[in-house]
Amino acid sequence: MAKKAVLLVNLGSPDSTSVKDVRRYLDEFLSDDRVIDAPKPIQQFVLKCFILPRRPKQSAHAYQSIWQPEGSPLMITSKRLRTLVQAGLDVPVELAMRYGNPSIPSVLAQIAASGVEELFLVPLYPHYAMSSYETVVVRVHEEIRAKYPGIRVSTLQPFPDDPEYIEALYQSAKADLDSGYDMVLFSYHGIPVRHLRKADSSKAHCQIVPDCCTTCSPAHATCYRAQCVKTTEAFVRRAGIPKEKWFLSFQSRLAGEPWLQPYTDHTLERFGKEGVKRLLVMTPAFVSDCLETLEEIAEEGKETFVEAGGGYFKQIPCLNEHPLWVQFLQKRVRGWLEKSTLAPL
Repeated sequence: MAKKAVLLVNLGSPDSTSVKDVRRYLDEFLSDDRVIDAPKPIQQFVLKCFILPRRPKQSAHAYQSIWQPEGSPLMITSKRLRTLVQAGLDVPVELAMRYGNPSIPSVLAQIAASGVEELFLVPLYPHYAMSSYETVVVRVHEEIRAKYPGIRVSTLQPFPDDPEYIEALYQSAKADLDSGYDMVLFSYHGIPVRHLRKADSSKAHCQIVPDCCTTCSPAHATCYRAQCVKTTEAFVRRAGIPKEKWFLSFQSRLAGEPWLQPYTDHTLERFGKEGVKRLLVMTPAFVSDCLETLEEIAEEGKETFVEAGGGYFKQIPCLNEHPLWVQFLQKRVRGWLEKSTLAPL
């Protein structure tokens, strides 16, 4: 039997909150052609001349507000998740980060050295986007193709409305939902609108067909916004949230071009001005709490909402180490093991 292994991949974090480490992390992250997909000379000009001179200091301050004694919350949670997933499986489960450490090349080197011949890649992203899911898959395959061509790779596909994923989300939020709310805001990480059109292989659906995200199309297989809509609609059906009590928005954006709207910060300000008394915020694009959920939403978002006149504010934690999330991943690994065992040689 071929030796098998599982590789979980998350986004990553700086090694510390020092400006030097944050600058190194941002340089790697924003040099990814699937994050800032401008021609390389333009990308690097913008990065070196406009972003890196100022952004690392600002980001380092933000990381300091959420950093824990053991390190980055995303890293702490991801390591614990790996341990929990491993506990229910007979194959080794490894963890890598797309940016920062442990890097994809370093972990793949360890996997190859152990004699693994079949690898199950699990990008820890429920939705397809070229700047998240796609870049993980491409980076792993580049490294495998260049250095370890004997390793066969299978990949967990995006799962935006998988019933078991939705159930895990629902159970993770149930206690807060049961406590009552005036509004539930689903805040997803933003991407440039241009990325949607670029991911549409048909070039005839996204941003062209009216109600393109809810009009059935093969383009949805690689459409981030359509998949965010699917997650939200599946969740509100499961939770029984009335139409007038939920809203979808997008957070985190860079200046210079249109990004997905409505924007979360503008939405939070509007809700505050409208006098929303009990607001719950979910961030389903993230499976692990991180800078974007703990600082941007739970700290800055709450401040925006309250200062505008809002009342109670709660950022519902990500899935993190929730038992149903762990079971979801274990079940997908077992399904892969069963198929790879039955597949003809």
